[in-house]
Amino acid sequence: MNILIVGLGNPDKQYHQNRHNVGFQFVDWLLEDYSKRNTDTVHGFKYDKYTNSELAKISIRSLRDTVHVVLSKPLTYMNRSGESIRKLLSASTTKPPTLFVVHDDLDIRLGNFKIQKGVGPKVHNGIDSIEQSLKTKDFWRIRIGIDNRDSDYEGSGEGYVLSDFTKEEKIQFRDIFQKINTRFLDMI
Repeated sequence: MNILIVGLGNPDKQYHQNRHNVGFQFVDWLLEDYSKRNTDTVHGFKYDKYTNSELAKISIRSLRDTVHVVLSKPLTYMNRSGESIRKLLSASTTKPPTLFVVHDDLDIRLGNFKIQKGVGPKVHNGIDSIEQSLKTKDFWRIRIGIDNRDSDYEGSGEGYVLSDFTKEEKIQFRDIFQKINTRFLDMI
């Protein structure tokens, strides 16, 4: 089994700690987590010109098989993520890998997540770009909740997703990422 896990985000340094970049943050965490345990089966992120993304490879031993996973961080910016993913999938010389897209979801409270196929948030330009580029909604989404707004929050959703996580929220994500990984391993 081959799997492609794409974390969505924006590449510029100013966005690294943004709520909108939780997809990048998750694939970075996943690579770091597997590097600690399986250094011989981990290859760190390297820039790929054809797909305009950073790619890394890990091998995971599941209950059934060894799974080869490519991690990707498209550098096309969130709203054009589909271009990179389409190229990644078309470059596959064998059966296309199973696609998992990891992204922020303002429809889900902070601390929660959902792994669903073909179901996404009400509004997410990165997901829209992927659906348009692939001409399908039939791919897995790892939807990570980022909504931690107070009831009196008056700003825009766009402004909120582009704000940085607080120090306390960053600490909470270590546990969330581990829970996502555990659920993911149960699925493969």
